[in-house]
Amino acid sequence: MSSSIASPMRVPTSSATPQKFAAPSRTSSKMDRFIPNRSASNLDSSQYNIALEMRDVENTQQNVASSPSKEYKKQLAANLGTDASARVLAFKQKAPAPPEGHSSHLAALYSANATDMKSSKKFRAVPSQPDRILDAPDLVDDYYLNLMDWGSSNKVAIALSQTVYLWNASGGDIQQLLATENDSYVTSVNWAGDGRHIAVGFSDNNCQIWDAERLRPIRNLGGHSSRVSSLSWNNHTLSSGSRDSTIIHHDVRVRDHIVKTLRGHQQEVCGLKWSPSGSQLASGGNDNMLMIWDARHDGPTHTLTDHQAAVKALAWCPFQSNLLASGGGTADRSIKFWNTTTGVCLNSIDTGSQVCALQWNRHEKEILSSHGFSQNQLCLWKYPSLAKVAEMNGHTSRVLHLAQSPDGTTVASAAADETLRFWKCFGDGSSSRSSQGKSVAKAASGMSSSLLRTVNIR
Repeated sequence: MSSSIASPMRVPTSSATPQKFAAPSRTSSKMDRFIPNRSASNLDSSQYNIALEMRDVENTQQNVASSPSKEYKKQLAANLGTDASARVLAFKQKAPAPPEGHSSHLAALYSANATDMKSSKKFRAVPSQPDRILDAPDLVDDYYLNLMDWGSSNKVAIALSQTVYLWNASGGDIQQLLATENDSYVTSVNWAGDGRHIAVGFSDNNCQIWDAERLRPIRNLGGHSSRVSSLSWNNHTLSSGSRDSTIIHHDVRVRDHIVKTLRGHQQEVCGLKWSPSGSQLASGGNDNMLMIWDARHDGPTHTLTDHQAAVKALAWCPFQSNLLASGGGTADRSIKFWNTTTGVCLNSIDTGSQVCALQWNRHEKEILSSHGFSQNQLCLWKYPSLAKVAEMNGHTSRVLHLAQSPDGTTVASAAADETLRFWKCFGDGSSSRSSQGKSVAKAASGMSSSLLRTVNIR
C-alpha cells in the first residue's frame, strides 16, 4: 500500500512492535486517539464475568418478585385496615350497603350504553294427551270425505254415516241436526262464517244449507252428477267439489244459485279451501293435482303437479296471505308450502306417512298435521324451519279430520277408530305477547272478523 494514503488506525501484526503506516502529524499530541491493544485482552474471561453478573441480577429480581418482604406486607395491611393474614379479595359476604340517599356520579356513565336485553324465549309445553275424548260411532273411514268442522259459534259438526250431530263445546250438549233417508249418507260439512248456517253435502249429488239454531233446512243446491265430497264458504258464495271432478260456485242469495263451474281436475275434488281474503281458491284432487283459482277467472291460475298422491289436506296461512300448505296421500307423504302468487314451492318435508289434514296455529308460526298408517299421529311443526315441535299419539287408526276452535287454542281430531279427541296444542294465546305472536294474532283476528259477516240465504 502507498505511504501517501493516511490511515487513522493501526492494525496489530505478529511482531511485538506495531508497524507505522503514516508518520505522526504535528497535531497528534493534541488528539485523544486511544486504541486498545487487543492482544493484551482476555476475551473469554471477560465474557464469563459479564454472564455471572447478569445471572446474579436475575436471581435478585426473582427473589424480590416471589417473596415480598414482611415489612411490605405489614405496611400494606396497615394502609388497607385489615389483618395481615386475611385475604384482601375474599368473596364470602356481600358488600356493605351504601348510605341512604347516596347516588354515584358514575351511574350515568355505566348506564349510557345500556340496552334492553331480549327476554329469553319461553318454550311452551305441548300436551301429549288429549283434553277430552268423545265417541264417534259409524264415522265413515273414507280419505276423500270431509266430515267435521268447528264453527264460530263454538259448535262442532260431525257426520256419522247418515246423521249429522252438533256438539256444543261451551256447554257439552249434543243435538241431532239431520238424518238422511234411503241409502244416502253425508259426505261433507262446512260452517258458514256467521256460525249459524251450515252446508252439508250428500252422496246423492246434492248439498243443503241448514239453520243450526232452528235445526231445519233452508234450501237445496244441486248441479253435480256425483257425490259432493268437499265444501268451502266465501261470504255469500258456497263452493262445492265433487267426484264428477267439477267445482261449482253457488250464490245462496239468488234463485239461480249456480254462478260458475270450474273444470280442471280429472278425478274427485277432495280438498277445497278459500283463502282468508276470498281472492283465491285452492283445490286438491285424487288426480294428484293442486290447483289455484282466481275468484275473477274461470281457469286455474296455477296447476301444481309436485304431489305424487291425492291432495286432500289444504290450509291457508293466517299470517301470510299468499302462503298455502298442502299434504299428499300414502304414495306422497309430504307437506309442501306454496307461494300462490308465483306458483313456486317454497319448502317440502317428508312426514313418513299419509297426510290427512292440516291446521295452522294462529298464535305461533306453527302448523299441525294428522297422519295415517303406521303411527296415526298428530305432528306439530315449526315454520319455516319445519322442526318437529311435538308429536301426539292416541288414535289407533288414521286421523282423517282436523278442526280448530274459534279462539285458536284447541284442535279436534276425528279418526277411523271412531273417536274424537280434543288437543290443547296451540296454547292459550299468552305467547302472542311477543312481537311475533302479536303479528300472527292480529292477522288471525282480521281473518276471523272477515268471516263473521252475516250470510243472507233465500
